[in-house]
Amino acid sequence: MAAPLDGMGGLGSLGATEALSVAQALSLPAEAYGNDPNLEMMWAMKAYQHAEVYFNLISSVDPGILKLTRTDDVIYKAFREEFPELQIAILDPEELKSPAAKEKWRPFCMQFETQVEDFNYGTLLRLDSSKDYSEENSIFATRIQFYAIEIARNREGCNNVIFRRKSASS
Repeated sequence: MAAPLDGMGGLGSLGATEALSVAQALSLPAEAYGNDPNLEMMWAMKAYQHAEVYFNLISSVDPGILKLTRTDDVIYKAFREEFPELQIAILDPEELKSPAAKEKWRPFCMQFETQVEDFNYGTLLRLDSSKDYSEENSIFATRIQFYAIEIARNREGCNNVIFRRKSASS
């Protein structure tokens, strides 16, 4: 996977002290920052790093056996009860971002506030599950939306193509 943030000194270029500073800065309340472009860059780098780790994971391990959280079963059950018809293989951004979708997603997400650490962190989510992360194939979502959709993709076989493609090339 190409690293679009490498040219901007991605997280991999940080030393241990700098990485610790980034982690500490990201743990402060949002009100402490205003609209700091450096903070936005740190969030983008952290989201990209999470995406890269996750994609490497589903490329290396059969997605059907992955467990992403301690509460995968609860998340999956609640997700499919609330969104039984949501097409997860190829997501329509409107299903996540339209005003009507946001109203439906908000109570779903909030039920995991105390169960899933960092449930509302910004995370990159692939639109087409058969493809890698790219600018055209990624959207920002909350961490719980990412978990709900990716747990469902893993259980329903949507991510198998990624694993098979990597296994075939090895």
